[in-house]
Amino acid sequence: MIAEKTDVTRPGNRVAKTVSALTGCGLLLGGVLLLLIPMGGALDAERDFRAAAVCAPGDDPAAGRDEDCLRTTAARIDRTERVTGRKTQSYWLYVTEADGRSTRTRLEGGTQDPPHAEAGESLRVTYWRDQIRYVDFGAERFHTMADPRGAYKLYCAWGLGLAFYSLVFLWTWFWWARLSRLSVRASPWHVVVPVLGALGLTAAGAFAPWVTDSPGGAIKAVGLCVPVILAVCAVVALVMARRQRGDDTIRMTPFEATGKACFPGGVLGDVPYEGRGGFLVAGPGYLASTPDMTGATLRREVPRSLRPVRVRPPYRTDPEGSDPRGLVLECDDDGVPVLIVTSRKKMPRVLGALLPTPTAGGPAR
Repeated sequence: MIAEKTDVTRPGNRVAKTVSALTGCGLLLGGVLLLLIPMGGALDAERDFRAAAVCAPGDDPAAGRDEDCLRTTAARIDRTERVTGRKTQSYWLYVTEADGRSTRTRLEGGTQDPPHAEAGESLRVTYWRDQIRYVDFGAERFHTMADPRGAYKLYCAWGLGLAFYSLVFLWTWFWWARLSRLSVRASPWHVVVPVLGALGLTAAGAFAPWVTDSPGGAIKAVGLCVPVILAVCAVVALVMARRQRGDDTIRMTPFEATGKACFPGGVLGDVPYEGRGGFLVAGPGYLASTPDMTGATLRREVPRSLRPVRVRPPYRTDPEGSDPRGLVLECDDDGVPVLIVTSRKKMPRVLGALLPTPTAGGPAR
């Protein structure tokens, strides 16, 4: 086997553990802070707004605009201005109040949606803490974009999403620290499955606040998703564990090409025809590495002395330049280990270039 034994003390592995731990802790801290500080403030504002009473009548309506009570005053629409470049339609409503003060507020929807805002129409605007929170068109009331009700949902979605997303990195750190000796694969099932579960929780946490009416309701909704996520992860774990059990050699039938093709891939090893992170040119009895995406120039032809050994998944111990999403062909060139990396779809072409006979790669898997 070309790949070396797993060594969790390697500098690259130590860096991976450190980066995973720091990223996970940072995301978790960011999520918790969002839930405690901005979301807490938004919930306080919503509670105060719901409990606010109408201001006592006074001679100067403008005097109470910044108070905690609700102060309503008459106004006239001067003009509207559509907000573009957003998925949700909205527009600015410019008004002049009874005391001559000009201001603006933002409403959701288009100007042709209720309320039908046109210049010259009369309306009543209601202030709370120096912002217009809702407007009255006759008997109809429409809350503005400054309505504090539900403002917590954005912070809740980001907070829960970041907190659950941190589990991806925290589990990766734990795996590197405690479980990495279990498998040399680049993507073993005991990494993939927990990460899949953490991503499922992240999606549930980010979506739950928008379909519930409180942070507690959002957490309960996530809790309802947990059994489903666990069931999916259990099935994936069983399938992946079964596939990754025992010998990881992948038997593949060579592709008998009639012409040459260029595709992403590389040759790794202490050989003059090495080509990392570039392209491969494969044809009948011909294989070369090249940095040219067209495959027309700078080719480094693989010699006929190169002998394929086996196709396998990527390992963490593979040299830099391998693709964890593809496959690896272990080869031997007069005692020098060589790796050829490319996608699963293109590996039969590589085998066909090195072993043109149909039986060379074994039966199809």
